[in-house]
Amino acid sequence: MQPKLSAYNIIRHNFNTAIKHLGYDEETALLLQTPFREMQVNFPVRLDNGKLKVFTGYRVQHNGARGPFKGGIRFSPIVDLDEVRALAEAMSWKTAIVNVPFGGGKGGVNCDPRLLSPRELQAIARTYASRIHHILGAYRDIPAPDMGTNAQVMTWIMDEYSKRNGYTPAVITGKPVELGGSKGREQATGRGIMILAKALAKDYQTDLRELKVIVQGFGNVGSNAAKLLAQEGATIVGLSDIDGAIYSDKGLNLDAVFEHVKKTRSVVGFPDAESVSGESILEKPCDVLVPAAIEGVLTEENAPRVKAKFIIEGANPPTTPEADAIFEKNGVHLVPDVLANAGGVTVSYFEWVQNLQQLSWDEAEINLRLEKQLLQSYHDITAVMKERKVSMRTAAYILGISRVYRAEELRGI
Repeated sequence: MQPKLSAYNIIRHNFNTAIKHLGYDEETALLLQTPFREMQVNFPVRLDNGKLKVFTGYRVQHNGARGPFKGGIRFSPIVDLDEVRALAEAMSWKTAIVNVPFGGGKGGVNCDPRLLSPRELQAIARTYASRIHHILGAYRDIPAPDMGTNAQVMTWIMDEYSKRNGYTPAVITGKPVELGGSKGREQATGRGIMILAKALAKDYQTDLRELKVIVQGFGNVGSNAAKLLAQEGATIVGLSDIDGAIYSDKGLNLDAVFEHVKKTRSVVGFPDAESVSGESILEKPCDVLVPAAIEGVLTEENAPRVKAKFIIEGANPPTTPEADAIFEKNGVHLVPDVLANAGGVTVSYFEWVQNLQQLSWDEAEINLRLEKQLLQSYHDITAVMKERKVSMRTAAYILGISRVYRAEELRGI
């Protein structure tokens, strides 16, 4: 088995491919790929067992030419600087692709939130925030939830920042609605996947109601994508989480799955389905595959066995360049992560605007705005695809990179 390709290597390849099509010189490429700031912090936290443990956290600010740095904070045992650096860069292109006035950033703490008590989790979030607060700000750097974090963690970080700077809800997005969060934010990334699935099906004269879907990952993104796709009539035949996967060719009863997860904290053991491994679920029969867990899961090794006709990337970046080439050869239609999971940052932008203007939009308005913005981006990308005769991923990167470079030009390199 080949070693797993890192997020950094995948994003570097995607960037270099787009740069060749754009014809930018080496200096321009260097300018665009170099982060503005990389911060690493080490901080002690007293655990519930009385022992002191030192945690390592990161915040990378990649490019701010188009606006404040924007990107999530993840708590995960695999977080390191290379991963955060790569995802911060991807955010620069993603915010430009969906045309929201942000740059790209990312943060993370190397920890396993599943093994932490609520008190320990709060201590980590607050101490991490206290070490990076001076590079955050409503017009400087605006974090959001990511893998292993949620609205509560964002609240602790906002509170820690506000202690030093006065009440500043616009410094964080993905907050609870009661503290300035936006209606529709929790479902936004999953809703974006559903919106793009409908657009893709329409483009290929397919009815979403006739499609069978597998969702890999049952966190915020995967669970909401599954729920919303099912509401649109798609049949969910496979689901997975960190412990394993379930599959039923006839379709899963999602209400029953959610009840099972509520009781057991896993999809594993759901009685009305076949139990399979988290890896093999990617290869089970389906029409649409939504990888919504971690990076690098679709590889040169398993791509030839993937049976899906459509792939919509809920995770960052789940497909290696080698797998991309196989999918393109096999006629698999793929919506890349920098568009597919951009529903979250789009509604984060709506939340930020509401906070700055001290307004609150209703959920119907949020969902309508989200659909309009994502479909415009989808059409922008498909236009580049046709003009340059490239894959959707390369077209998306061309669009995002060119918009960032134009902002750099206008501001004066």
